[in-house]
Amino acid sequence: MSSESRPPGADGDPPPRLTLITRAQCHLCDVAKEAMARVAADTGEAWVEVDVDSDPALLEEYWDRVPVILVDGKEHGYWRVEEERLRRDLGRKPGPGPA
Repeated sequence: MSSESRPPGADGDPPPRLTLITRAQCHLCDVAKEAMARVAADTGEAWVEVDVDSDPALLEEYWDRVPVILVDGKEHGYWRVEEERLRRDLGRKPGPGPA
């Protein structure tokens, strides 16, 4: 799964755990999409792609680091998808935030 036309969770399902922040004409983003597709196929996790240039807050935070991988809304890495690390970390259930 890649880009969705509706907001994650809009149909009542929980949002995907994986988000890939990309931009147009970004070679590393194309490579990252392929890696995310492999990880998603292996783990059964859904993922969404978000264009960094579509949201001023994302642009401010991530403009110089795309592609950026988020797991459960938290930054997991940038520039390259570390597939084995991502698979391992997806095996862990999301926990509560810091106390």
